[in-house]
Amino acid sequence: MRLDLGAGVRIGPGKVGLLEEIGRSGSISAAGRVLKMSYRRAWELVEDLNRGLGTPVVETATGGSGGGGARLTPAGEAVIAGYRRIEAAAEEAAREELQALGALRRP
Repeated sequence: MRLDLGAGVRIGPGKVGLLEEIGRSGSISAAGRVLKMSYRRAWELVEDLNRGLGTPVVETATGGSGGGGARLTPAGEAVIAGYRRIEAAAEEAAREELQALGALRRP
């Protein structure tokens, strides 16, 4: 499911999955590898959210001897939680319709 928030801001399973993986791995590049996308693509998706929402969803630390990394901001965590709540509510609301469509399948 993709959410269109207006002004060109879109949030869908790809961006939410990326944020979740960044939260798990602490790294944009590691998240990209897990999701089979380039670092550049992962960074573009994060920047798209940052620009669209007007607030950072991920904070990064520069690499070096101590290593770099990335972590979700409260806004990033809110995006994930809100998306997952909307997804669950939509699934519940559409349960009967989905079952009816599923019944049309041929074995």
